[in-house]
Amino acid sequence: MIERRVFTESNRLQAQLHHMVPGGAHTYARGADQYPDGMAPILVRGSGARVWDADGNGYVEYGIGLRSVSLGHGYRPVVDAAYAASLNGMNFSRPTTLEASAAEDFLALVPGADMVKFAKNGSDVTTAAVRLARAATGRDRVAICSHPFFSVDVWFIGTTEMSAGVPDNAYANNPRFTYNDLESLRKVFDKHPDEIAAVILEAATATAEPKPGFLEGVRQLCDRHGAVLVFDEMITGFRWSEHGAQSVYGVTPDLSCWGKAMGNGFPISALAGSRELMELGGLNTDADRVFLLSTTHGPETASLAAFRAVVAAYRDTDPVAAMESAGRRLADGVNAAAAEYSVAEAVSVIGRPSCLVFVTRGPDGLPSQEYRTLFLQEIIARGVLGQSFVTSAAHTDADVDATIEAVCGALPIYSRALEAGSVDRFLRGRPVAPAMRRSAAPRRLCS
Repeated sequence: MIERRVFTESNRLQAQLHHMVPGGAHTYARGADQYPDGMAPILVRGSGARVWDADGNGYVEYGIGLRSVSLGHGYRPVVDAAYAASLNGMNFSRPTTLEASAAEDFLALVPGADMVKFAKNGSDVTTAAVRLARAATGRDRVAICSHPFFSVDVWFIGTTEMSAGVPDNAYANNPRFTYNDLESLRKVFDKHPDEIAAVILEAATATAEPKPGFLEGVRQLCDRHGAVLVFDEMITGFRWSEHGAQSVYGVTPDLSCWGKAMGNGFPISALAGSRELMELGGLNTDADRVFLLSTTHGPETASLAAFRAVVAAYRDTDPVAAMESAGRRLADGVNAAAAEYSVAEAVSVIGRPSCLVFVTRGPDGLPSQEYRTLFLQEIIARGVLGQSFVTSAAHTDADVDATIEAVCGALPIYSRALEAGSVDRFLRGRPVAPAMRRSAAPRRLCS
């Protein structure tokens, strides 16, 4: 028997949020439509890899902070550093010594970068990178890799299903190419000679490592055609390595964009790159200046202090190794359980050990939102919360064991649904839906 969980207060608060906040959350990936109906916990607090909701339910949490919390919730050295900085003032009319120290820390981590500018979110810095590349090259087009997300701004969001409100001419110039398919990028350059300002991609993803020669080939194509190479290190930075995926794979971009885990949950991002490019937004140039980044809260002291404490944690301990160790243990345990319950073809854990995802397939062998929702329903009921199995350095053996136990409880129900050929008898409510979709259906709010 599993502990009966109620979501009375969470559901009340979620309805209230829907009334006040479009989508019921401030991030689409955090929306209630990403969870089973009536089982979207509203959280109150967290510690390490555990969280508690408004009804008092406790969970082992994965993908915490949308992969931004790599050291664990409430990690004291980071919290203490941010608190101490905030006591001396959060925002001033001139730069602080913290800005110099944080920049020094960052540039020591990323040897390929000469200059850095801090901001608050990833979209700001990826868009700044695109603007900078366009100014440097005098070109308009951006070759965008087939990754799911780069920015909320029009140059990218217009290419997605949620393009309402974006004029066609704001994004139509931006061709796509396929990750690990160098020929697809070569065709983009051939089709648009002397028109590509920048090539933007993630060096790797949770489920895809670069093929031998791919990143090197991208670098060579950019050099040959005079395009700026931009790496999005939002996820890979501080999760593959504190030096970024560029250090893991040995390919240096012209510009790189950072965020998420660099603040362990505190809001901070960074654009870094060569002096030649970055100074176009500075004062050491005779060219027309680029409005690179200028944000009121970019140099806010608490987040800069938090970042410096994160750097110290990565220097003094090995969070990447801890994440990978927990991830390997979890993947091995879940995959062994899936084999034991004869559902290994339907349920599996894949990806880099520090950035795991779970795959849920239906009777036809294809990925299924319905069966994903059933899996979520059953593990949430057993105290595991997460849209992935992305670990942090705070995930203990006990956390992993509890997760494997929850999965073992969920798999017999999943197996019966596979045998039945449908989740109808087992799923309570509607299935989840992709966060980036054109319409509110199939999870439109009921009137």
